[in-house]
Amino acid sequence: MKRTLATLALGVVASVTLAHAALADTWPSKPVTMLVPFPPGGSSDAIARVLGVKLTEAFPGSNFVVDNRGGAGGTIGTAMVKRAAPDGYTLEVTSLGPLVIGPHLMKNVGYDATKDLDYISVAVQAPNVLAVPAASPYKTLADIIAKLKANPGRLSFASSGNGSSDHITAELFWQQTGTEGLHIPYKGGAPAMSDLIAGQVDASFININTALPQIKAGKLRALAVTATQRSPVLADVPTMDEAGVKGLVVYSWQAVAAPKGLPADVKTKLHAAIVKALNAPDVKPKLLEQGFEVVANTPAQFTAYQAAEYARWKQVIETRHITAD
Repeated sequence: MKRTLATLALGVVASVTLAHAALADTWPSKPVTMLVPFPPGGSSDAIARVLGVKLTEAFPGSNFVVDNRGGAGGTIGTAMVKRAAPDGYTLEVTSLGPLVIGPHLMKNVGYDATKDLDYISVAVQAPNVLAVPAASPYKTLADIIAKLKANPGRLSFASSGNGSSDHITAELFWQQTGTEGLHIPYKGGAPAMSDLIAGQVDASFININTALPQIKAGKLRALAVTATQRSPVLADVPTMDEAGVKGLVVYSWQAVAAPKGLPADVKTKLHAAIVKALNAPDVKPKLLEQGFEVVANTPAQFTAYQAAEYARWKQVIETRHITAD
């Protein structure tokens, strides 16, 4: 009896192994959904569309289709990915929000960001830039800090919403400088940008790829970037460290994930194709021009990075008592 059970168990294992091998050999044999948990037009959507084209080229006969499912800061779409079959036909292209910020701000998001997803690669990253209107009296980061210290809670900082990268960066900035600003959340980046340019708010931490066109057009003034070194696209703008705020390093990032349990061979094929796509001569230069930095790290590196970012933002959110309301 024991031998029969052992034989049966080995047979089950062999069947599963063969099924995974067959899946890897034929994948992709039908359209692959690249779910973006945000509306069209944002950074995650842009990266997904670039990857969709290149991955479709990489696997002849395939079709990688972008599906936008926005809502609740990206957590609704991410919960959908968690529930999908881990067969390589549902992927997620997302920002850091639903993976390391949203779970600390919202109850019952429908997934555990540390357990329910396979992390494939951080595709790109971009620092935030502290920007003020072109007509602003604040010429340097020191001017901003002096104003905040002289008038706590009076200097307004726009964000694209509670819990967004720009909001969390501002909170971290106030924490590390011992100051306090006035957070003005908007329902998206576009209205926040419009009011910043118009001078209705004093400042904002904006993804550099989003702010760059307005800075180049002379509508915004860049004071400092939240990067470890100066950005090639804003070489005359100091880092936070250079401007006097030590250790304030924040990158917004876009990445590719999948439901937990993705077959190893499919993950290997997919990761290799993503890395090749991001470094393609018709892709990488354009990303760099927009202020993105190509990361294209390994699944193991991404998994470790997600865990570190998850813990970091949990600490900031709890210390600052930040909520999604």
